[in-house]
Amino acid sequence: MWESRSVSEQQPAVPAPTPVPEVHPVWEELEADGPQVGIVIPDEADRERIEAACNELLERAITFEVRVLSAHRNPREVAEYASTAMLRGVRVVIAAAGGAAALPGVIASYTELPVIGVPIERGNLGGMDALMAVVQMPDVGPVACMAINGARNAAIYAAKILAQGGAAPPHGRWTATE
Repeated sequence: MWESRSVSEQQPAVPAPTPVPEVHPVWEELEADGPQVGIVIPDEADRERIEAACNELLERAITFEVRVLSAHRNPREVAEYASTAMLRGVRVVIAAAGGAAALPGVIASYTELPVIGVPIERGNLGGMDALMAVVQMPDVGPVACMAINGARNAAIYAAKILAQGGAAPPHGRWTATE
């Protein structure tokens, strides 16, 4: 009836549980929930131009942050902001800029997150210079372009991107075939 078997003849041994690695406190901070949308403007005077975006995001209960960074005056800070945005929980960046409108493109070059450019009307060209600059971003740094002073539409578009769900894009360059 009952046969005696040695331990090696019985079921295979269950492997010991793998110890859970400790997470360094810095990584815990980076993994914390942060704002879903980052809004970047080149000058404090532009804050009123993105007010419609802020109001739209508030109405939709979407968390956001507003930073004043210039691609021309402080490019290192722009690069740091863009390259660490995903680590802080940002999923979409709205970048407003006038004139040469370099800010959206510079941000796009340092992140895999979607970047929405909002051309701002400045000077005597009525914002057409900024619109052309944002629309004509190089192939390596695509930027979605809204209408001149179209901050509210940028917020609505950001909400649509967020509604797609899913994880943030992987860190590093990737293509649609990967």
